[in-house]
Amino acid sequence: MLGRRQAQGRYYGGTGDPYSRRGRGMGTSRFKLFLILGLGMAAFQAFKYYTNTQLNPVTGEQQRVQWSTEEEIQLGLQSAPQMAQQHGGLHPDQRAQDLLDEVGRRLANTPTARKSKYPYEFHLLADDKAVNAFALPGGQTFITAALFARLNNEDQLAGVMGHELGHVIERHGAERMAKSGFIQGLVQSVMIGAGGDYSMAQIANVVGQYASMKHGREQELESDDWGVRLMLEAGYNPEELITVMDILEEASGGSRVPEFQSTHPNPGNRRETIKKAIEKYEQMGIGK
Repeated sequence: MLGRRQAQGRYYGGTGDPYSRRGRGMGTSRFKLFLILGLGMAAFQAFKYYTNTQLNPVTGEQQRVQWSTEEEIQLGLQSAPQMAQQHGGLHPDQRAQDLLDEVGRRLANTPTARKSKYPYEFHLLADDKAVNAFALPGGQTFITAALFARLNNEDQLAGVMGHELGHVIERHGAERMAKSGFIQGLVQSVMIGAGGDYSMAQIANVVGQYASMKHGREQELESDDWGVRLMLEAGYNPEELITVMDILEEASGGSRVPEFQSTHPNPGNRRETIKKAIEKYEQMGIGK
């Protein structure tokens, strides 16, 4: 009986025990299969991301985006009412909205902005708590009442909105969506390659988030540069964009996370970018 039991136990150990020769072989084969699948998916995601490019008519750059400009415009128009609703709807002050429209019109009619051919629209939101301004793909731009009320003059308003037009011109929204899809695809590839190991997927996700943050900070600095150019072309004083940084810093109460962990550069770094842009465009004779 003992002899038969030992033989029987050995029989089952040979097919299921990972320490047996056969068990080790099955585990290695499964690992190789998942690794090949993961690498294949990662290669496909990389190919799709790096080969799907479009020419930006303003910057002359080839950008990795998946949407056409028509799709961006349609998405922006469809999303604008929902975005407004999230901020308490549109502000009822028509005089303030008229001022925003006038400043926006001057910026949108500059030689640079006209090249983009987006139908820019400008919305004053009723939100009196969140100090913010943002733009949707395709030309829909917004500023909250909380930020609008803190601005002291028309040039500062032009600086804020010129920055937002910069995001649209650079197609930052479309770039972020393409980059986000690429990163998510890589995270899924890592997860498959690791055989469903969630710890590896979490590591890949954290790396992807930090990559997106860096991408976001670079885009903010690019938009500051465009804001300066549009202000000069529209006849506004770009120095006032520097004072907007003071307003934003004051509104934050000085509580900022380290720049590495923020999607926005700190105001100090943005001031330096703005000063360099002013010097650059004035030497080019922009706005004269």
